[in-house]
Amino acid sequence: MNRRENLKLLFTGSIGAGLLLTGCEPEEQIVTGQVFDGGTKGGRTEEEKIRDAKLLSESFFTDEERKKLDTLANIIMPADGESPAATELKVTDFIDFMMVDQPSYQTPMRGGLMWLDFEADEKFGKPFNDLSKDQVIEIVELVAWPDKAEPAYEGGVKWFNLLRNLTCTGYFTTEAGWKYMGYQGNRPNVWDGIPQEVLDKHGLANPSQYADLYLKPEDRAKVVQWDEEGNIIG
Repeated sequence: MNRRENLKLLFTGSIGAGLLLTGCEPEEQIVTGQVFDGGTKGGRTEEEKIRDAKLLSESFFTDEERKKLDTLANIIMPADGESPAATELKVTDFIDFMMVDQPSYQTPMRGGLMWLDFEADEKFGKPFNDLSKDQVIEIVELVAWPDKAEPAYEGGVKWFNLLRNLTCTGYFTTEAGWKYMGYQGNRPNVWDGIPQEVLDKHGLANPSQYADLYLKPEDRAKVVQWDEEGNIIG
């Protein structure tokens, strides 16, 4: 099982519930779609609108830091035959937004990005952004596997865990991420009755008198009528 499959299982299982659940595609579109007049339920209050505008106007990372993040995000979530790479889904933009939205992330994240240059200089005598792909992987391997990492890299492991968390959260809260996981979401007003294989398993059957009344996609605008005893009549 490869790394991407492990991540897929993580986000479709219970462990994923403990990770960040903030949307990412791109933030301005998300916020714009949520802005309504007034403070009604499901909308945005005036204070929230002001805060949204402030957050969206700010940026945390330098161009050099963004280049590092692009490299690392694509290592964590590379492209394959089923889905695009992290940078294609603007995951670095999401991470930048999270730095502004959650300032407590700023110091550890920037510290980790600075460490990359220190380690690159120690090992190869040049900045991280100038390394070859193999050299980048050599540094990533130092902190990507907590159970294998040396004690001296404990801080780097914690930082990379944060980065991996943010990268995967950003990735799997996009439409492409949902599609990759096979997430269907709510599909109201389409009901063809209990699947026959499920009924057969339990020795049951759909009531024949309702066979033609189960809601079909073409009938989704039709309102079901009930009699006084709770039976469907049309």
